[in-house]
Amino acid sequence: MTTALIHERLQSQLAFHTEIDKLKRVIRRNSLIDGSRRENDAEHSWHLAMMAMTLAEHAPPETDISRVVAMLLVHDIVEVDAGDTFIYDPVAVEGQAALERAAADRIFGLLPEDQGARLRGLWDEFEERRTPEARFAKALDRLAPIIANHHNEGGTWPLYKVTARQVMEKVRLIEEGSPTLGEYAARLVAGSVAQGHLAP
Repeated sequence: MTTALIHERLQSQLAFHTEIDKLKRVIRRNSLIDGSRRENDAEHSWHLAMMAMTLAEHAPPETDISRVVAMLLVHDIVEVDAGDTFIYDPVAVEGQAALERAAADRIFGLLPEDQGARLRGLWDEFEERRTPEARFAKALDRLAPIIANHHNEGGTWPLYKVTARQVMEKVRLIEEGSPTLGEYAARLVAGSVAQGHLAP
């Protein structure tokens, strides 16, 4: 590879990193567990990657945890363009897929072709949930807000009038990726209802 090509490749890689720095400015609906402020997308992605490593024993047998971690680090990059979509807002969710695909095309397209294709492939895999790795990654993505809301007197649930029935629909996605974590999430939902922090 010539010096010019190396420089061009480096410029593409750094352009991507400059762009994804904006993820730190995308504020999510969920608060931190202590309720002190809302979390941003970069914090969320890092926290999920740590959950994948520490909760790996609850993944399906033979799950490639390094692939799960990689998926979780890229899964919300598209929100630089598309913004955070509140999963309990049916109108926002309806248009989410098209916005996020366009964002994936643009942002992963900043990278050299080989790296862009690899990261885009991880993002697509996460979205499609066809592999054990993707289902486990999605389970963690759905579990984290439930944990935060449970520890924060319902967090965003009462604010947006979310019901236990709606949350339990997300718990089914957790169960698909990890029956153990799905069972745990269901207990948190029941506990939040019992404490009056989540409407039945």
